[in-house]
Amino acid sequence: MKKKISFSNKAHSSSVGGAPISRFMPNRSAQAVGPFILLDQAGPMKIMNSESGGTGSHPHRGIATLTYAITGEIEHFDSLGNRALVKSGGVQWMNSGNGIVHDERSKASGDSKQKEMYAFQFWINLPSKIKAEKPEYMPVQAEEVPEKQMQEEAGFVRVIVGSYQELTSKIPTYTEQFLFHVKLNPGKKFNMDFPQKIEVAAVLPTDSALINTESFNAGELVVFDKEAGEIEVENLSNAAIDILLFGGENYAEPVVSKGPFVMNSEEGIALAYKDFKEGKYGEIHYSSKG
Repeated sequence: MKKKISFSNKAHSSSVGGAPISRFMPNRSAQAVGPFILLDQAGPMKIMNSESGGTGSHPHRGIATLTYAITGEIEHFDSLGNRALVKSGGVQWMNSGNGIVHDERSKASGDSKQKEMYAFQFWINLPSKIKAEKPEYMPVQAEEVPEKQMQEEAGFVRVIVGSYQELTSKIPTYTEQFLFHVKLNPGKKFNMDFPQKIEVAAVLPTDSALINTESFNAGELVVFDKEAGEIEVENLSNAAIDILLFGGENYAEPVVSKGPFVMNSEEGIALAYKDFKEGKYGEIHYSSKG
């Protein structure tokens, strides 16, 4: 039995660090899908070799940030002294725990004067006990992301977070959660079963597709009900398409979000701001190699 579609929404235009983005979530209909509470898309877009974009240094507490570069490069800096560059297909993951300052800078990739940048950022809400622990950081290069080729040359599945069949991502998880990048070739289908009570959403970043026999356009977020069932994606176009599937178990604790902090109470938010203003998160030393 196919999972029922609860609703769909178009991404809305926003900006981060002055750069244009498409924000899929949160929105009026979906504040979260499992532990995922924010999803932004940057690109695909062409930028000049000399250009780079970044958020500037800023704090986080209570969430894990995950930036996935489909094309382009993402450089990470933080107040723990970490610094690393991941290239196309790589992931920057950071558990902000009880407070950290970081900066991410995007760079284009390619050999021509104009290069392409295409990336996604997710915020993943952390259980309260993890919010109280020390921050962690992990860069994951493209070759470290598990990938499985589908049968009949239908495409591939990249396991960014969680597990798919025999593959498991190296990115830490604290609840049941998953994030898959599916590349689906023309005329092909992808099917996956999900158990009861698991929250699931699909994103069509740049192309239209049939999802459970319903037609959806590029730039749509499709959210499903919590009953067990199958999701089927069919590519009717003449080119390969990208689909992101993500979700997990419901986040059962209270959620209070303000700016870059996501805690479980107003008191937690107040403490997050107080600790930041008192310099307890440290600062970035950009000359550090980490």
